[in-house]
Amino acid sequence: MAFGIGAALLDAIVLAVVSKKEEGTYGYKITQDVRRAIDISESTLYPVLRRLQKNQYLIVYDVECGGRNRRYYKLTKAGSIKLREYQTEWTDYSWKISNLLSGEEQE
Repeated sequence: MAFGIGAALLDAIVLAVVSKKEEGTYGYKITQDVRRAIDISESTLYPVLRRLQKNQYLIVYDVECGGRNRRYYKLTKAGSIKLREYQTEWTDYSWKISNLLSGEEQE
């Protein structure tokens, strides 16, 4: 991709992916879902998940699956609020950039 992905946009993408399932989702699934939009490695994703957990946007819990524990991530109330902020900011930002790139005048 020609455009870089900053930390805030990556946080927004991860929060959006996690928000799709009320019960949360696990790390590998998050990676696969994010990869549908951007190229990202697991080594990039897990620090993002830890940062979102540290900021209290995600809670983490383990579920036994096939004799192993699978780590799940779920949005907190603060995470839902932050996701809505990101969505609002993204709508405004993407509209402005799209207009600039398309050559349309902005009011």
